[in-house]
Amino acid sequence: MRKTRNTTQEERIQIVQDCIASGKNYGKTALKYEVSYQQVRTWTLRFEELGEAGLEDRRGKRKKDQTPRTELEKAQIEIEQLKHKLYLAEMERDLLKKLDEIERRDAYRK
Repeated sequence: MRKTRNTTQEERIQIVQDCIASGKNYGKTALKYEVSYQQVRTWTLRFEELGEAGLEDRRGKRKKDQTPRTELEKAQIEIEQLKHKLYLAEMERDLLKKLDEIERRDAYRK
C-alpha cells in the first residue's frame, strides 16, 4: 500500500483532468502522481458529480457561514435545521405537559 501525500486542490484538479484524459486509467495516474489508486478514483468520481467544488478539502467541521456547494447539500442542511426545531418544540411540549400535570395534582391535593 502506498503512503499518501498531501495535495492542494489545484493538484487534485490536475490529477483528475489527467486521469480523465487517459481514459480513466486510475492505476497509471496514481503511479504518475505518487498517490493511491483509490484516491484518484474517489477524486475523479467526485469531480464528475460536483465539479471542482467536489475536490475541496472537507476535513473537519464546516463553518456555519459557508455557503452550501450543491442544492442537495442546501436541502440537507435545511432538513437538519428543521429536525432540530422539531426536537426543541417536542421537548417544550413535553415539559409543559409535565408542568400542567404537576399543577393539577397539586391543586387536587389542596
